[in-house]
Amino acid sequence: MKRENSEELFAKAQKLMPGGVNSPVRAFKSVGLNPVFIKQASGSKIYDVDGNEYIDYVGSWGPLILGHTHPQVVETICQAAQRGTSYGAPCEGEIELAQLITEAIPSIERVRMVNSGTEATMSAIRLARAYTGKNKIVKFEGCYHGHADAFLLKAGSGLLTAGVPSSPGVPDNVVQDTLVARYNDLDSVIKVFQEWGQEIAAVIVEPVAGNMGLVPSELEFLQGLRSITELNGSLLIFDEVISGFRICYGGFQNYCNVTPDLTTLGKIIGGGLPVGAYGGCKEIMEQVAPSGDVYQAGTLSGNPLAMAAGATTLKILKDNDWYDRLEVMSYVLTTQLKSAFEDHELYYNINRLGSMFCIFFTESDVDNYEAVMSCDTQKYAQFYRELLKEGIYLPPAQFEVSFLSCAHNLEDVDKTIAAVNRALDRIV
Repeated sequence: MKRENSEELFAKAQKLMPGGVNSPVRAFKSVGLNPVFIKQASGSKIYDVDGNEYIDYVGSWGPLILGHTHPQVVETICQAAQRGTSYGAPCEGEIELAQLITEAIPSIERVRMVNSGTEATMSAIRLARAYTGKNKIVKFEGCYHGHADAFLLKAGSGLLTAGVPSSPGVPDNVVQDTLVARYNDLDSVIKVFQEWGQEIAAVIVEPVAGNMGLVPSELEFLQGLRSITELNGSLLIFDEVISGFRICYGGFQNYCNVTPDLTTLGKIIGGGLPVGAYGGCKEIMEQVAPSGDVYQAGTLSGNPLAMAAGATTLKILKDNDWYDRLEVMSYVLTTQLKSAFEDHELYYNINRLGSMFCIFFTESDVDNYEAVMSCDTQKYAQFYRELLKEGIYLPPAQFEVSFLSCAHNLEDVDKTIAAVNRALDRIV
C-alpha cells in the first residue's frame, strides 16, 4: 500500500503537535510504523488519505458499536446541529439520554453528564472521598481510568505500551493516596484493606479490563470486591467507560449481577461524539453541586449533539437483537482466528468477551497484569505491520482491545481470516 500522503501529513503534524498526534497510541510507535491518517469512514470500513481501504476493528476505540456513519445517528447529529451546537444551558436531550441510562442500569438513579471518561472517573473519586470522608483509593495494575493524577500509577493503555509505570508531573503527595492491587487477585485486595481499610474511600476497577489488552474479570473477584468494600465502609466504583453497553444493553454489572455504588460511562453513550458520565444511587449523587457541596462543572457537559447521538445509539441497540448478532459474529471471527494460528503452529492466546477481543502472542492464559506483560510485543508489532498491508486495521498497540460493530458481516470475517493467513505465512 502507498502511504505517501500519510507520511507527508505526519511530517507536518510533528511540527505542530507533540509527537504529531493528540493521543499517544495513535503515533504507532509500538508497532514500528508512522501513523495512517484517516480521511473518511463508513460501516465497517475506514479509508486513509492515500485511498487505501481497511476493515476496521478499532471503531474509534470502542464508541462506534453501530459502525461508522450510521445513517440514523448522522441524521440525528445534523438535525441537532441545525438547532445549535452548544447552549451552555439545559436541553431536553440531556433528560432523554439520562432516562435511557438510568432505565438500563438499575444502580444508577442519578447521573451527571461530562465530556470524557477521564472527567467521569476523576469526578467519581472526588465524590467517593467526600461521601466517605476518607482519602485513599484502590486501583489495579494495568487498569486505566484516564489521565487524572491519582490514576497514573501502574496504569494501562498507552502507559503500558510505553512501559511507563507512572508519569512525570504527578506529585508524590497525590499518588501516595493511591493503593495498587493485582487484578483478579482478591488476596492482594484483602492485604491492602488489612493495612489501610479505615482510610480507603473507594475501590475503582474496570469490570472488564480493556487497557492491558482484554482481560475479563473473574466473577468471584468482583463479588469479593463488593463484600470487602461493604465491610469497610468504602465505595465500589465500576469504570464502565469501555464495557458500558458493549457486552449487553446496560453495564457489565447487569451481566455479572454485581452492583457497584458508582459507575462511570463514556464511549458508546455518546454515539461517537465526546462524552462521559458518572452516576449512582440518589443518596450519593445528591451530594454533587448544585444539590450538594461536591463541586464539578463543565462548559460543554450535556452537549446537545453528543446527547442526541448517544440517545439515538442506545435506542437502536435497545430495540433490536444486535447483541445476539454481535455475539455470533465475534464467535465466528475469533474461532477462525484460533484455527489460523493453530494451522501455522504459532503460540497465541485470544481473549474475547462479547464483541471485544484481543490477540496476545503468548503460550499462557492471560488473566492478570503479569501475564499481559509476558506477551511478545515484538511479535504483535510484526503481525500488525503485515496485517495492515492486507487492509486489516487492528489497534496499533498490543495493550488495546479490538472491537466488532453491528456493521461487520461475514464477508468482512472471511476477508479478515484470509488476510490473517497470508500475514502469518510471512512471519512464521
